Amino acid sequence: MMKILKKFRYPGLLVIFVVLFSCSSRDKENFSETAWEARVEATRAEDLYGLNVEKDRFFTPWMKMPDKSFLDVLGWKLFSREKFTKEEASFLPGVIPGAAQRIERTKGDFILWIGHDTFLIRLGNAYFLTDPMFSNRALLPARLTPPALTLEEVRTLFKDVTVIISHNHYDHLDSDSMKALPETAAVFVPRGLRDLVMGMNKKNVVEMDWWEEVDLEKGSKLICLPAQHWSMRIGQGRNKTLWASYLLVTPTATLYLGGDSGYFKGFREISRKFPKIDYAFMATTAYRPRWFMYYQHMNIEEAVKGFNELGARFFIPTQWGAFHLGEEPAGFPGLDLLCHIKDRGLDPDRFKILNIGEILEIEPAPAS
Repeated sequence: MMKILKKFRYPGLLVIFVVLFSCSSRDKENFSETAWEARVEATRAEDLYGLNVEKDRFFTPWMKMPDKSFLDVLGWKLFSREKFTKEEASFLPGVIPGAAQRIERTKGDFILWIGHDTFLIRLGNAYFLTDPMFSNRALLPARLTPPALTLEEVRTLFKDVTVIISHNHYDHLDSDSMKALPETAAVFVPRGLRDLVMGMNKKNVVEMDWWEEVDLEKGSKLICLPAQHWSMRIGQGRNKTLWASYLLVTPTATLYLGGDSGYFKGFREISRKFPKIDYAFMATTAYRPRWFMYYQHMNIEEAVKGFNELGARFFIPTQWGAFHLGEEPAGFPGLDLLCHIKDRGLDPDRFKILNIGEILEIEPAPAS
């Protein structure tokens, strides 16, 4: 090692790289799917209701997130290189044009995938918009597929829209998109985000904590639920604001809006407490390298397992095909899900893998 250092022009940098490589390799070697599953099973459902904030920082009381440093991130970026086939690297969702015109011709309730975690949902006469992201970049990553609607079309078509935000990461809470939406839009956010969102040209912002419910009138309600994730943003330190999933309950259908989450026992508890979920929007994004992402993001197998534990009728994959956020290509999760369905012999009709701009008409819940 000393001989190498002497020959290297900047030996200090080499030492850093060696340390990074050794830390990265150790993390990879220490990760075990069996051990991770055992850790999840060892958690207690009652802790899902526990205190989730301490000294102005939020956390998951059933299992705190392992500490990740800047060196860990560098270790992933510099030394983790997975190989993908040409098909895997190039696969992306289709883009169906003319969404605005097709919306005007659609009479019933529907779900429209705008892109990433942004969905337009019509239930009755109410419109809901999840994690609005219309910009070309999520801070740094560039958009690979266009949004199905422009912000101008959203403003023109929907004067009254309810916005639901899962957390403060830039691919879920985009300042330019929020500022362009109607000032009067009702916005629901996790704890700690009200002031930030009010600064994005919004007057009606409601903060929610896990398990809180808000009456949306006309027989509908929004329930804020736990998720296993984290938060950070320029101007907001790590975990200074909460992250969440939601249940949107209406007379027509019940929708689980998963936001971002790793796999946890919360899916079983949510199903126990709120049975008869119709559509589950499950995150399928940035799950490789597995040793780095396992806590905060589910792989496809876990996302399907969580969906089954929710007892939902239909699975809608989210957050794939727009931004390259993990080691895997942006469109890879969609292809991975298709392969998983085929390999496991699952019912493909229960998995609604949408194209961008596709309008999925909501099927009424079966009579109980």
